[in-house]
Amino acid sequence: MCLALPARLMEKLADDQAVVELGGIKKQISLALVVDEAEVGDYVIVHVGHAIGVIDPEEAARTLALFAEMARLEPQEEVSA
Repeated sequence: MCLALPARLMEKLADDQAVVELGGIKKQISLALVVDEAEVGDYVIVHVGHAIGVIDPEEAARTLALFAEMARLEPQEEVSA
C-alpha cells in the first residue's frame, strides 16, 4: 500500500528541491515532477520524498482533517516503564 500526504510548499530550493511543512514538521523533497506547476504556498502531494502533484487547498484541508480524525480515533498504545 502506498500513502501520499498533502504538504504545504514553504520554499523552492536549487536543483528542483523544496521544503514542505506538514503538521509542524519541515522536510526537504524533490519537485522534479511538478517543478513547473508548484509555487510557494501551494499544497503538493508527497510520496517517498517527491511531490507527485499539486492539490487544491480545500481538498488538502479535507484530507488532512480526515487523517487527524483517524489519528484521534485510533487506540493509543500504553507505554510501560
